[in-house]
Amino acid sequence: MTPLILFYGYAAVLLLAATGVIASRNPVYSVLFLVLAFVTSAFLWLLLEAEFLAIVLVLVYVGAVMVLFLFVVMMLDVDQARLRAGFTKYAPLAGLLAIAVAGELIAVLWLKTSDLPITANQPPRDADYSNTRALGEVLYTDHVYAFELAAFLLLLAIVAAIVLTMRRRPGLKAQDIARQVAVRRDDRVRLVQMEAERDQ
Repeated sequence: MTPLILFYGYAAVLLLAATGVIASRNPVYSVLFLVLAFVTSAFLWLLLEAEFLAIVLVLVYVGAVMVLFLFVVMMLDVDQARLRAGFTKYAPLAGLLAIAVAGELIAVLWLKTSDLPITANQPPRDADYSNTRALGEVLYTDHVYAFELAAFLLLLAIVAAIVLTMRRRPGLKAQDIARQVAVRRDDRVRLVQMEAERDQ
């Protein structure tokens, strides 16, 4: 009974945080609501005995990605009036997405109330069961090639982002190392001889 109460409590907090992300007019508040949503999702993962996924969600998303989002939002000069003016333009698409999400939620609730074998409750794990070890055994044995391919694609994405950032753009100031090394003293320094002056 207690896990069910905790689940509904965390689910309510998660729904309120997700609503705050899209309803807040201040982008910094939206980011903070998103941090709360990620932390609450991690608690839900803990209730499902998926400790590794919960820790990864907190460390990666809250500790790295969301902090980066917060810095970007705080450093950007966001025009609030322009954002609010274009909100109605995306309202039809947002309505279609909301209907799709509601349909998926209804399908899950219907599936939960049916008598299909997939809806049977799983027995609790033993005390010495390690979710991290089980995930590692599957990831580095059966799916090791897919894991390495994903790592290679992430590396390729990082290199592509760096190349796109370092490309030449008009008005961009960049160093010319060869020109700096080849400079001579006569090009930089001009010696001027002046008569010595004596105070009267």
